[in-house]
Amino acid sequence: MADWYLWAWILCSTMTLVVLRGSVLKRRKGNGISATRGESVKRVLAGNGECRSADGSDADVIVVGAGVAGSALAHTLGKDGRRVHVIERDLTEPDRIVGELLQPGGYLKLIELGLEDCVEEIDAQKVFGYALFKDGKHTRLSYPLENFHSDVSGRSFHNGRFIQRMREKAASLPNVRLEQGTVTSLLEEKGTIRGVQYKTKDGRELTAFAPLTIVCDGCFSNLRCSLCNPKVPPEIYDSFVAAVDKGNIRTMPNRSMPASPYPTPGALLMGDAFNMRHPLTGGGMTVALSDIVVLHDLLRPLRDLNDGPNLCKYLESFYTLRKPVASTINTLAGALYKVFSASPDQARKEMRQACFDYLSLGGVFSTGPISLLSGLNPRPLSLVMHFFAVAIYGIGRLLVPFPSPKRIWIGARLITGASGIIFPIIKSEGVRQMFFPATVPAYYRAPPLK
Repeated sequence: MADWYLWAWILCSTMTLVVLRGSVLKRRKGNGISATRGESVKRVLAGNGECRSADGSDADVIVVGAGVAGSALAHTLGKDGRRVHVIERDLTEPDRIVGELLQPGGYLKLIELGLEDCVEEIDAQKVFGYALFKDGKHTRLSYPLENFHSDVSGRSFHNGRFIQRMREKAASLPNVRLEQGTVTSLLEEKGTIRGVQYKTKDGRELTAFAPLTIVCDGCFSNLRCSLCNPKVPPEIYDSFVAAVDKGNIRTMPNRSMPASPYPTPGALLMGDAFNMRHPLTGGGMTVALSDIVVLHDLLRPLRDLNDGPNLCKYLESFYTLRKPVASTINTLAGALYKVFSASPDQARKEMRQACFDYLSLGGVFSTGPISLLSGLNPRPLSLVMHFFAVAIYGIGRLLVPFPSPKRIWIGARLITGASGIIFPIIKSEGVRQMFFPATVPAYYRAPPLK
């Protein structure tokens, strides 16, 4: 009989725990934070409601990661007088084959942020356009830089040297603290991110608190799943495991990850941890620097960042205001990759040839797409017009001078194939945010009154 009571007590206790857990997860999901984040978010309670770090110092903003985005952001916020605590897992010079081209549009953003001297003394080379080669033919595509200062161009450089210059620039400000450490989790209190837990270089576990935490820890971010809904294609699993089994490898991340954030009070994602596009066009740094300019303009009028929920609501406008530059470069990168990738499909081959011939026409047919590619003219509607102009040009090539049934069929498949390339990319970027941003309520949000 005693055994029966014991088992009944265990069963009731278990059911009670399940119900309580479900209730907690539901409440957390209602606060806009995913219940699947696991150990990347921990609940804390700061004493007396104050946000202070474990070693007695405090900050207005914690920046996780000191790559291109993190270093530029730290310097930008530091210049505004913000107290910035930057935590980077490795402060030695990176040695990677990634991010070696800064488009002219990105260089203009670098100037706007006051960081243009970071491309000096690192053996950076000026870039003035592209050269395309196909089947023994070639064409040159120059950036339309006639209306800009002579120093404005693209820049190609060693990624690590550029990042080290950016870190030095940020660390030179007295209110920016750059520390080597690995952030293991975000700290949450009542649905709001209050700071981070991290391991120092010497293995100590510390916590740091700030009203706003900005995660910029790159494409391999271990905090991304806490703040957005990443999608990792299962097709790459086998190739990845096979490459790891072979031993030491150097990789260039080759993935597309649309921005899909969870609006989370007290935290924000930026850089490659937030949004990636195919590296074909070399647009990653341009998007990141443009995002920093947008965020800086939004935060500039705010003196107090402690009202997490209202600040989160206000910063929802960031996701719309960033779209002209980000969505244009993202969409173009994805579309060009799919057009130029090898395929036995005759319609895809015709699309590739049409794209090459269209760009070879010169004039507006080359300067238009290159203005989009370089970030000098971030207009999504112009992108769509040029993309379908290429498709129509390809159909014209097929139908002139003799439109046989086979050519008509290939032309029909070409236009449907073009639609199948660009429309899914646009959908993932957000049709409303790309083409009708003024209809998004967050577009008009004013700063919280403090």
